[in-house]
Order: sequence, then structure tokens, then C-alpha cells
Amino acid sequence: MNVSKSNLGIIYIALCIFLWSLLGIFVKFAQSNLDHYQYMFYSSAFSFLSLLFIAIASKNLKEILSYTKKIFLVLFALGFLDFMFYLLLYFGYHNANSIEVLVIQYTWPIFILVLSLIILKEDFTKKKLFAVILGFIGVSLVITKGDISAFNFKNIDVLLVVMLSAFCFALFSVLSKKVKINAVNAVMIYFFSATIYSFFTMQTFSNFVIPASKDWIAILVNGVFINGISYVFWIKGLQIFDASKVAPFTFIIPILSAFFLILVFDEPILMVYFVGLTFVVTAGLVNSIKTR
Repeated sequence: MNVSKSNLGIIYIALCIFLWSLLGIFVKFAQSNLDHYQYMFYSSAFSFLSLLFIAIASKNLKEILSYTKKIFLVLFALGFLDFMFYLLLYFGYHNANSIEVLVIQYTWPIFILVLSLIILKEDFTKKKLFAVILGFIGVSLVITKGDISAFNFKNIDVLLVVMLSAFCFALFSVLSKKVKINAVNAVMIYFFSATIYSFFTMQTFSNFVIPASKDWIAILVNGVFINGISYVFWIKGLQIFDASKVAPFTFIIPILSAFFLILVFDEPILMVYFVGLTFVVTAGLVNSIKTR
């Protein structure tokens, strides 16, 4: 059966969205016995190995030999930002309500908007201002649980850490626009550097352990598929469709993620979380959809 190019692109993007929406579940599964430092190390290592295999299979590995020291420095610096994003995010999922973390995590499109204005000198418009306001309202609702008068600082430190992770990913995304090399090779080097960073972080703040047999499944799924092969699906999808057409669909991810987290884990859920999620998703959509 022949599949048209556009249908193939839809399949790639759909697979990527599905895999990325599973992140919270598999982080929670594996962190029952591993702390976030240990989980980060194993996940990064398997992400690197999966992308290394893809680079070898697609015969892109030789291109790395032509990279200058400056390119490697830039890639390792960006890899550090990507490493910080995942490390702080895993910390959040380990120490706070998953839906809270999910909503705060998806402030990264708002940070991208702000950083693009500062770093890339993009034009500031009313639409962008509206998106920032919507995102701020969504985050405020989640942090205050919808009642400012009864505001307390329970988990506020964890949620601020998650917000910092979102900022790291936004900065990583904005600066990555300046990288003009093979995308698979770039992501592979990001995860290679993250493996190095996470190893030393684990040795400093935790200790090296061998995961239990039940943890290996979550580590492999997260490392190989959610953080590894999914990037290839994303890249192939973007080769078929314009990024502006694909971007709005990425906001299906937090909605799917919330559904999966509620389905799998018995955590306290407040309606205000979904109101906040609606504001955050709407903010991303407002900023992503282009007007004539």
C-alpha cells in the first residue's frame, strides 16, 4: 500500500505527539526507585545511543568529522541547556503534583516568545502580548490553586524549578535556530553532552546504582522512543510540512499528557488545573497560528 507524502508527514507528527505526551507517565514510573539524577543519566545515555544508531544507519556520522571546535562548543552549550530542562523537569515530576508540573512545563512557548523578542529581535505585536497575558493567567491559577487569598507556599519552590526548566528549554530552542548542521547529528551530540553532564551530576549529588528490572522498561521507552526516535519523527514531519502549520498541533501534547496522568495515577485533581491548562494552551495557539 502506497502512502502519500502528506499522509506520511501526518503519521510522523502524530507519532511524535503521542510519544511526547507519555513523558510524565514514564518519568513517574521509573522514579519510584531512582532519583531524578540517576534517571536523567540512564535516559540521556539511551537517547544518545538510539540517535547514534540512527546516524550510523543514515550515514550521517562522517559529517561530524568536519565540525569545527566552535561548533562543538556551541552544541555542548546547547546540550547543557537541554540537560537542565530535563533534569529540573524530572525533579518536578518527582516532587509535585503531575498536573501542576505539566501546566508549568508548558510555559516554554511563552518564554520562547519573550526570548525571541530579545535575542532574535522579532517584532512585538498585540497578539504576542495577548499570548503572554493568557499564559501568565494560566500559571497564576495553578500556583494559587485559583484562590489568591488562600495562597500558600506548598510546592511553590518545586513549581519555580519547573518554570526554570521551561525557561532553559525556551532558551535552548531560540539559540538552536542559529545551528545550521544535520539535525540528527545535533540532537545526538546534545544527548551525548547531557550524558556526560548527568553522570558528573549524579556522582556529585547522588550515587551510581543499577536500576531494578521493572525500571529498565521505563528508562528504555523514555530514552529510546520519547527522547530519542521521537526527534527523528519530528524532523521528518517538518521536512514535509511547514513549521507554522505543525506548531499549533503540539499543544495537543499537554492535553493528552493530562489525560494519561489522570488515567494512570491516582493524584488529587482540581478543576482549576484544567482552567489553567486551557489558558496556557490557548496562549501557545494564539502565538503559533499565523494571521493573514
